[in-house]
Amino acid sequence: MVGLRVLRPGLLAGAPGAMALLTAAAGVMLLASGATPSDPDRFMWLASHAPIVLIEVAHFVSSLLGVVLILLAFGLSRRLDAAWGASIACLLAAAVLALFKGFDWEESVILVLLAAGLVPCRRAFPRRARLTRLEVTPGWLLSAAAAVAGTGLAGWWSFQNLDYANLSVFKVMSDQDAERAIRASVGAALFLLVVGVWRLLATPATPPVVGETDPEYARVKTVLAQADILEPWANLALRGDKRFLFSDSGHSFLMFGVRGRSWIALGPPVGKREERLELMWRFRELADAHAARPCIYGAGPEDLPDLVELGFTLQKVGETAAVPLDSFSLDGRRKGNLRRSWRKTCEEGACFEVVEGQAARALAPELRRVSDEWLSHHAGGEKTFSMGGFEAPYVFEFPFAVVRIAGRIRAFATLWTTAQRTAFSIDLMRYSDDAPKDVMDYLFVELLHWGREQGYVAFEFGMAPLAGLEDRPLAPVLSRVGNLLFERGEEIYNFRGVRRFKDKYDPVWLPRYVAAPSKWSIPILLADIGLLTSGGMQGLGLKSRSSKTAKLAKPSPAPQTA
Repeated sequence: MVGLRVLRPGLLAGAPGAMALLTAAAGVMLLASGATPSDPDRFMWLASHAPIVLIEVAHFVSSLLGVVLILLAFGLSRRLDAAWGASIACLLAAAVLALFKGFDWEESVILVLLAAGLVPCRRAFPRRARLTRLEVTPGWLLSAAAAVAGTGLAGWWSFQNLDYANLSVFKVMSDQDAERAIRASVGAALFLLVVGVWRLLATPATPPVVGETDPEYARVKTVLAQADILEPWANLALRGDKRFLFSDSGHSFLMFGVRGRSWIALGPPVGKREERLELMWRFRELADAHAARPCIYGAGPEDLPDLVELGFTLQKVGETAAVPLDSFSLDGRRKGNLRRSWRKTCEEGACFEVVEGQAARALAPELRRVSDEWLSHHAGGEKTFSMGGFEAPYVFEFPFAVVRIAGRIRAFATLWTTAQRTAFSIDLMRYSDDAPKDVMDYLFVELLHWGREQGYVAFEFGMAPLAGLEDRPLAPVLSRVGNLLFERGEEIYNFRGVRRFKDKYDPVWLPRYVAAPSKWSIPILLADIGLLTSGGMQGLGLKSRSSKTAKLAKPSPAPQTA
């Protein structure tokens, strides 16, 4: 007994794979049994004791159960509790039907033994998900189709090579058996086709977050105000479009969004340093329990040990720029262009100011005008998830850096500040049509001086997507593709322009990563991140009213980046 208790964890760990393989084999066995001739002696005995309709139904349904078991094997490999229960039910049903389709008692014994072997493995299938949410992969569907086709061909060969010339009663039985086998094989193929079409068209339902509800606004703000570790982007928690996991103490949270089966955490947990790893483990376990793909997007170098501990695969997705404020200066030859841009805007009468609270709300109509003018030249409208939007009350939770010329606001940026003043950054960055060409350079220079006066250590420019990826023969495929997009993808996005603009300020470049359980899920997760940020396919397709003139409008020198 002691030895069994010691071996039990290992047996449970290997049970999903082993039971999935055996269940798939049982499904193939049922398909083969339905597509090949029955034993003549057993069939004649059964026909004398059972109605022929029952034999026909048992034969046909048994083949359908074979396809179902092959598909359920996929769910067993994913450790789904619903697949465990459904597999036992299907195996027992198939065991009964095997007796009525040709008195195949050996087949019944095998099916019952497999069902009995599944029963004590209940704990090996902890993931809670309905079978209607099971996303069978194309590869698994192809395997099931190969099994149906293979057993059908085996049945055709068998009937073509049988000789019943001397047994007329068996000849008649063989003809009927062939028709029965053809019906079963065609039915199984049609059933698999229906499942495949459903798999292509069905949209996975969004799983609920069990035991967790979205926290109140004040609770999130309290964590942000008291956090030991806080990067400026954490203020996106106030956006109102995320789900939250809180630590037991309530002093930390992890925010994430859900799209289909993708659960995407926006950065590592926020709050107490000692609670970060436990929160990430809870996030992964909760996603796993709902058969979801967990992902942590925007992780930094300091998060890598914890992510490796979680068993995640890492992929670099870009670099963030941070300017140390104590060393920033406009002096020197390298800053010549930046210095001239700043002076030129000053000579046009620009005036910089930071407003917040009621003072910012009083300027709401003018700020909205600037925002609308900026949006009119950018397709897609307001973003979500990894970007902010000009929406109350979110946007008025933060200070506004505004640039006035002749008393009118020509540009503004909303500021993400941190309670510990380790760093600050910008969220929205918008300017009007009549703003000077170099207005954003002026705004950033003034912001850097303001941040230093306020006691901040650094200013974060945000991410330069795909920057710093290597194109070497031994580099990961995703890195090489990303480097190609960075170098040649200007028609898609101004990747190199974003990097050049931020590089003028002599920042420190830090890598950013996306972390997921497997490298093959990363492209899917990155696509879902883009769809979450853009507001779905509708957001990607949305064009502004002035999209036809967008190319003629003055380009933004530093586009918003996630």
